Amino acid sequence: MENLNASNSPCIAPRKTKSVMLDLLIALAPATVAAIVFFGLKAAVIIAVCVGTSLLSEFVFNILAKKEQTVGDLSAVVTGLLLALNLSTNVTIWQCVVGSVFAIVIVKCAFGGLGYNVVNPAIAARVMLLIAFTDVAGGAMTSFAEIESGATPLAILGGAEGTLPSMLDMLIGNRGGAIGETCAIALLLGGIYLIIRKVITWEIPVIYIGGVFLLSLAFGGDIMNAVYHVLGGGLILGAIFMATDPVTSPKKCLGKIVFALGCALITVLIRFYGNYPEGASFAILLMNILCPYVDLIGAKKEKTEEVAE
Repeated sequence: MENLNASNSPCIAPRKTKSVMLDLLIALAPATVAAIVFFGLKAAVIIAVCVGTSLLSEFVFNILAKKEQTVGDLSAVVTGLLLALNLSTNVTIWQCVVGSVFAIVIVKCAFGGLGYNVVNPAIAARVMLLIAFTDVAGGAMTSFAEIESGATPLAILGGAEGTLPSMLDMLIGNRGGAIGETCAIALLLGGIYLIIRKVITWEIPVIYIGGVFLLSLAFGGDIMNAVYHVLGGGLILGAIFMATDPVTSPKKCLGKIVFALGCALITVLIRFYGNYPEGASFAILLMNILCPYVDLIGAKKEKTEEVAE
């Protein structure tokens, strides 16, 4: 698939896939640098393994399937990097390999390659690892977003022992969490870049993040806790870089709004009433599956307006 739709709805202007992926890599660069700064060599190794395995998996699959090589479009690099940034330093190398192979071969290539996957490959791989390897490697997968320094902010909000980091630490990334989710400033800079470049539009990330804030405030009744729910966990990373995936998110404006609100509601319900402190990955995955039906809402509204005119 050579072209991806990356523009403001309703006007769709195709861009070369490699150009879009390069913009995504540039946008992810600040978060990647922050991950290595705060988590050190382990983060660098996880990133290298996930990206390398993703590239190799797509290369080998295309050879075995006798398909045209697509590793040059950089989509496998983006998938591997996103998966790595969603992992903690507790994971093992073989878990990184398994997750990367699953993301590329099962979620992406088996469905026909880029543009045909039903769900976001990186999100699907993270959820698979979380569910499949709960009790493996000392329970590393159950503490996906924890590091050696202690519980994450969301775990503390959920009742775990520990002291919440300062707001400054939450913004710059000096706290526990998956290696790519902790530095809110780096992620927001990447999001602004993508909006300026028209790779994504503002609706999904802004409504998703705003929805989580308002729902957390409604459920928790505390404005500071609501802020921690926004800055903690993988919400910002997921809202900007994965919920906006052009293949697995709605194309119409109304569909994007419904999609984002659905993500926000599921995220907050899991965080407050589920067994996991984090809910963003599950929320995006579920809304990916519902995306074709959500997009129908926007299509029907547009058709109704055309008839009315």
